[in-house]
Amino acid sequence: MSQHRVWVYGDNVNTDVIFPGKYTYTLKTPEEIAAHALEDLDPGFAGQARPGDVIVAGKNWGMGSSREQGVTALKYCGVPMVIAASFSGLYFRNCINQGVLPIVCPEVRAHVQTGDIIEIDLAEAVIRAGGQTFTFPRLSPSVQAIIDAGGLLPMLQARFRAVGT
Repeated sequence: MSQHRVWVYGDNVNTDVIFPGKYTYTLKTPEEIAAHALEDLDPGFAGQARPGDVIVAGKNWGMGSSREQGVTALKYCGVPMVIAASFSGLYFRNCINQGVLPIVCPEVRAHVQTGDIIEIDLAEAVIRAGGQTFTFPRLSPSVQAIIDAGGLLPMLQARFRAVGT
């Protein structure tokens, strides 16, 4: 069971709000990218987020473009997972590829406010928030292996090192 401070956001938050598209080709380092996470939605987020904080959002989190910075900006701020009522398909896959755990649990958002502490038990697939317990679907073993490795690239690099390639 792990505890996490939450940042709560609404429905249909698009990737340009998570990481402004105007920076796509100008910012390169993790620190530069993290500094602009959610700046158009919540200007205080990047400066106040702490490693281990999680996003709790409504429906269709990450809609819009397929740019991976919508995930990496949060990852570089230390966000290990996003809990949402639903995700855009591309954003969900980008989370997995970047090693950020996407959790689909529609009920949680109505029971938390920004700054609340929630408990997450990944082994049992439960979230405790607002005095309630919520379950969520586990990822497939192959997808969970990517998350556990820190993302698709780290997983593939480890496999290639293991076979001596």
